[in-house]
Amino acid sequence: MADFRAPQCAPIIRNMALLKILHYPDKRLNKVAKPVAVVDDRIRKLVADMAETMYSAPGVGLAATQVDVHERVIVIDVSDAHDELQVFINPEIVWESDALKEWEEGCLSVPGIYDFVERQEKVRVKALNEKGESFEIECEGLLAVCIQHEMDHLEGHVFVEYLSQLKQTRIRGKMKKLEKAL
Repeated sequence: MADFRAPQCAPIIRNMALLKILHYPDKRLNKVAKPVAVVDDRIRKLVADMAETMYSAPGVGLAATQVDVHERVIVIDVSDAHDELQVFINPEIVWESDALKEWEEGCLSVPGIYDFVERQEKVRVKALNEKGESFEIECEGLLAVCIQHEMDHLEGHVFVEYLSQLKQTRIRGKMKKLEKAL
């Protein structure tokens, strides 16, 4: 299969701001994100703010839903140097492998919690970049996991929902205690 690469990202807009990341079990994490109608300066500012927030957290991916913006925008950087930002606006999985792989996942909305989730080993995603240009990327490994994880957020799902009811209850309790302590 062809290897589609995301176009290089445009320069990040100055005057970025750190955004507040919602924490599980906040009900706003369960909202389904709406498609972005037009990629304009407002969306590019959102992308820049999300990128700064993700890098500061630190994390490798962030969906707009996690910062209480319910539009279909994802930022990801799985590079070792954290210098290869990828932007996915209105992402759509157009192909996924039959093969599954189990990965240990964490989430900026569920800090300190890690567990194993089974996901498609490879996916092909079609999206827009921050310039509004359409692209496709086929990926595997951490990038494939991250895209699927962040796209779950856009559908109103958090990775802990893949876990047993017992684990979900325990995590919900830990997160509520953490919120009270803050």
